[in-house]
Amino acid sequence: MYEIKKIRADHVIDFAAEELKEYLRMMMPECGDIDITYDPKATDGFRLGLLEDFGLENEADDPVLDDVVHIDTDEKGGILAGSNPRSVLFAVYRFLRLNGCRWLYPGVDGDYVPVKDIEPQKYHKKADHRFRGHCNEGAESQQCMLETIDFYAKQEINIYMIEFDNPFFYYDSYYDHVHNRRYRPSEKVSPQIVMQWKRQCEAEIAKRGLQFHDMGHGWTAEPFGLSSTDGWRPNHNLKLTDKQRSYLAEIDGVRAPFHGICLNTNLCMSNPEVRTIMATGIADYAEKHKNVTYLHVWLADSNSNHCECAECQKMRPSDFYLMIMNEVDELLTARGLDTRVVFIAYYDTLFAPEHVKITNPKRFSLLYAPITRTYSESITADSKLPPLQPYIRNAWKKPKGAEENLVFLKSWQEIWDGPCFSYEYHFWRHQYMDPGGLYIARRIFEDIRGLKYMGLDGFVEDGSQRSFWPNGLAIYVYAEALLNEDVTFEELVEDYFSHIYGADWKEARDYLQKVSNAFDFSFIAGEKSKNTAISTRFDPDRKEAFEAVHELAAECRAMVAKHMSMPTRPQTVSWRLLLKHAEYCIGIADFMKEKCLGHNAKALELAEEFFAEYGKYEIELERYYDHYLAAKSYLQMVRKPAKFVLQAGNEG
Repeated sequence: MYEIKKIRADHVIDFAAEELKEYLRMMMPECGDIDITYDPKATDGFRLGLLEDFGLENEADDPVLDDVVHIDTDEKGGILAGSNPRSVLFAVYRFLRLNGCRWLYPGVDGDYVPVKDIEPQKYHKKADHRFRGHCNEGAESQQCMLETIDFYAKQEINIYMIEFDNPFFYYDSYYDHVHNRRYRPSEKVSPQIVMQWKRQCEAEIAKRGLQFHDMGHGWTAEPFGLSSTDGWRPNHNLKLTDKQRSYLAEIDGVRAPFHGICLNTNLCMSNPEVRTIMATGIADYAEKHKNVTYLHVWLADSNSNHCECAECQKMRPSDFYLMIMNEVDELLTARGLDTRVVFIAYYDTLFAPEHVKITNPKRFSLLYAPITRTYSESITADSKLPPLQPYIRNAWKKPKGAEENLVFLKSWQEIWDGPCFSYEYHFWRHQYMDPGGLYIARRIFEDIRGLKYMGLDGFVEDGSQRSFWPNGLAIYVYAEALLNEDVTFEELVEDYFSHIYGADWKEARDYLQKVSNAFDFSFIAGEKSKNTAISTRFDPDRKEAFEAVHELAAECRAMVAKHMSMPTRPQTVSWRLLLKHAEYCIGIADFMKEKCLGHNAKALELAEEFFAEYGKYEIELERYYDHYLAAKSYLQMVRKPAKFVLQAGNEG
């Protein structure tokens, strides 16, 4: 009855056709087989191709980067087109979505596929933001990586980023089971296996035509013969040659790996040899990895540790940084490479350069990474910018407020009018500061609404591939709000929750809102302490709110008991996840109650025992919940009795 015809020969369109066939057969189990053929002149059936294949205007500013989806179908077929092959795949998913399908979690248990006949659809949309991506973080298994590549594509998230040449640290954090030795003995993997897995991920990214963003940190180490594979673990026994040592930043008169961590070590960037070695390493990597859409070139993953030698003090780190970028461009141009490069405003390079500019803006994009920002506020039309603080080498104050951070971006935008997007951290540790999930989902929504006031064209999110705890609302909001500026938060909550919880979705929403309220994101984030000398999370008045979590958990158990077996698999999974999540909330509340009372030692004892014991659920929950990152985040909070800010350099 149905036929799928590919108007253009392309491997991503091939995959899109197979996906359409699979889901049509699931929706209409008795429709019979569906033929897929290549027919550039087809006039009937489902026709998959680029906009220009059908004589349609392509309004993308850059057809490679911008996603335009066009759907015009009836009961028998029609046009599914896009501005690029990836957008054709997105057109297939949007068509299925308009016909009732949803992808609610990674994996088959997240597929919501109604049994029904297809209905005519008309849809045309250019994504409201070009950059819509996710970068790996936390503890990752290969299974979760592969499933999220598939899942994010179905959300029309167009970027998948893998940080580091070899992301061994993130994989090792999972397979070593460092926070779950009671129930899962270490099963360490080698860097060689991880490299194979990265290549497998790259193949899956390419199959879907997603933008592949690669690398990030590591450039201040690898080109100089220093390994960044171990991530943020110190190596105080590292043997350096005199030449290698001369390349490193001089801090307090000493050139050495910063705190023993190569990844966190900056360079003597005023040294022309250093700049050339780094630029050559970048160009060599780009030549070897031509599958990369954007190559991210970041400096060390730490702050206030830039070289203090007399020559380096003559300009800001950003000036020397852009000198390296210009040298990279010269090398790439000489080699005939069109690799796009991302440079970053992060920590010290938040301060814009004073003397140097990018000579070939067409190759570069600026990434704004406000890692020290608070997630208790967003930029709005009424935001007022404070004065920009002066740059004092290795002694500047890390900005916290949204406006404090934005003033740095605006100073960059005075000298850079090229593409600019943000690197955000909602799905890093901050998601665990809101056990109910509704607060962080709304903050993501508000932050996306603020992009137009910031002059940014989207996000790449740094975060765990297992950010579906207790559900995937935040990811769902993230994907849809970046696509469509007109959608409301309430519409997204209803759409997602009604599919994962069914007719009684409001009960689940109201319960989770109570959980979010009980924990209070700003308090958990350390922003409401009544005495920071005792703890950044000291407030005895919060004792009753944490005690009330036990009552909320009882409410949850009674609610779930009525929904143990639901009409769809995602609904059954979602309600049952709430049972384990209620137990999780009790554990968090119990040690945070001690923390708010100033009982720091008791809080740490309870937290360590809770995460050690809760690890028994890790295998059952690992598609949804990152036990390593949750434990690490809370244990770090609880261990620090005095004022402390979570940041990338605090990975220990």
